[in-house]
Amino acid sequence: MAPTKTRRIDSADTLTFTFEGETITAQAGDSVAAALTAAGITDFRASVVSGSPRGVYCMMGACFDCLVNVDGQPNRQACMTEVSEGLVVKRQKGSAELEL
Repeated sequence: MAPTKTRRIDSADTLTFTFEGETITAQAGDSVAAALTAAGITDFRASVVSGSPRGVYCMMGACFDCLVNVDGQPNRQACMTEVSEGLVVKRQKGSAELEL
């Protein structure tokens, strides 16, 4: 059974963003990782080494398991990125080149 992408929101202060083209509802102040996890999404990126799915681990920015692409910018830690209205989030597939 596919996970549901909705959750109960107790606050009137909600916003929406997209993950892989799917609309996600979040509370203002949520991190991207918290909002995705609450929506039942746990696969944020593909491992650089094996390609296996990775998701949240520490939820405090110490590890890099939750890397995602945010508004076209790769290597963003989902747990350290606050959601905002209209944010576009995509899975990161492997490593991403950094522009210097």
